[in-house]
Amino acid sequence: MSAVLTEVLHVTPYAVAFSLPVAVVGALLLNRLRKRSLATAMTVLVLVPLVATFVGVLGVSGFMFTPMLTTTLLVCLLVAVVTVPAAVLLGRSIARRSVWEREARARERAAESSRRELVAWISHDLRTPLAGIRAMAEALADGVVGEPTEVADYAGRISVETKRLSCMVDDLFELSRITMGALRLTLSAVPLHDVVNEAVSAEAQVARSKGVRLQAEAGTWPVVRGSDPELARVVRNLLANAIRHTPQDGTVAVAAGADGDEAWLRVDDGCGGIPEHELTRVFDVAFRGTTSRTPEQQDARPPGAGLGLAIARGLVEAHRGRIEAQNHGSGCRFEVRLPLAASR
Repeated sequence: MSAVLTEVLHVTPYAVAFSLPVAVVGALLLNRLRKRSLATAMTVLVLVPLVATFVGVLGVSGFMFTPMLTTTLLVCLLVAVVTVPAAVLLGRSIARRSVWEREARARERAAESSRRELVAWISHDLRTPLAGIRAMAEALADGVVGEPTEVADYAGRISVETKRLSCMVDDLFELSRITMGALRLTLSAVPLHDVVNEAVSAEAQVARSKGVRLQAEAGTWPVVRGSDPELARVVRNLLANAIRHTPQDGTVAVAAGADGDEAWLRVDDGCGGIPEHELTRVFDVAFRGTTSRTPEQQDARPPGAGLGLAIARGLVEAHRGRIEAQNHGSGCRFEVRLPLAASR
């Protein structure tokens, strides 16, 4: 026992003297690689102990290539063959998971910011019509207005504000269904021509009252696979947004067609364009953009809560489609891509 202990005490300084520099070099190398890929760092982390072990054994043996040293070298080589690929795969897996977690945290922060912004916008937008309704109701109750024409005017204004509140509540309900994944679509073959005609008819009065030309361009209208009510809402939201931001005597045009296995639908307006840094945010919840995009004249429709485009994006994505905005000519173009219905 004492002989073994003596041998251990004898070889320890040599082992430390030869393996320690390798460990120090490995630590310095890891420090230099801290900004490189995680797979590279993991590979170095595996190789450093193996190289240090081999160098230590080599130093203890006095650089004599004995059968024992050859066996040790072979073992180190086999361990490296097994562990290095494993380290590379593990490093890549950890890196992907880290990236996914960072992206998830970023999405969560963005969603939380959108929720706070939405609450702020909705709180502001709810107070305005509610205050008006309350004031007019109190005036009617106190007999401040007695003329039949004035009473009718107050009743009409209360009705308008009530409809506005109802639309806001409907938008919030639809958005909550989308964000919670509770939206269930009944898919069938839907002719885009019928959907667009219905939406144009519904928005025609608002466009006329504002002096905006609303037109559907002639062409070959495709048939898509989708849900009629949700697609109708997408088109109506896009048209309402375009009419709201198009000045008097401007034009809002709708066109559609097919490209490969996709159908496209475009809504062009005359809003004057969107700043480039805002194009990626127009579909965010409660985003309304800068005031430069909104015409000076009063809209026939009260401003919304900034939910229309967010709802449109959610409904399009639920159809496995996509939607994007870009500046086009004197205004903006909102383009929707949807899968075509299977031909019989």
